[in-house]
Amino acid sequence: MIESVAFIAYAVRDIGASRRFYEDILGLKLARSFHDDWFEYDLGDTTFTITSTGTEHPPPVRGALIGFEVSDLDGEVSRLRRLGVPFKREGVSESAVCRYAIVFDPDGTEVLIHRRKSAV
Repeated sequence: MIESVAFIAYAVRDIGASRRFYEDILGLKLARSFHDDWFEYDLGDTTFTITSTGTEHPPPVRGALIGFEVSDLDGEVSRLRRLGVPFKREGVSESAVCRYAIVFDPDGTEVLIHRRKSAV
């Protein structure tokens, strides 16, 4: 039986550019690294990983999407715009359960910046 998500990994072309994006722009804190091509960031009870290994999964990532939860979606969107991060579309989108914006990492992989709505 599956107990939890162990990790989510994104394959990247340029590990240096991707580290700068995920660490310096999005603010993830490096938890572990293995060799020069596998970098892990602990987030809650799971781990987000970027790697330049795994040629069977070339970037940009297709078929998967990570959503990073933020406490202030509007503030984060404004900050990312000021930093010149490319967005998929203008404005913040909304669903019945959340608000979100989609940005692109250096490989053109979509990254969702997300805020759950309060329970009613």
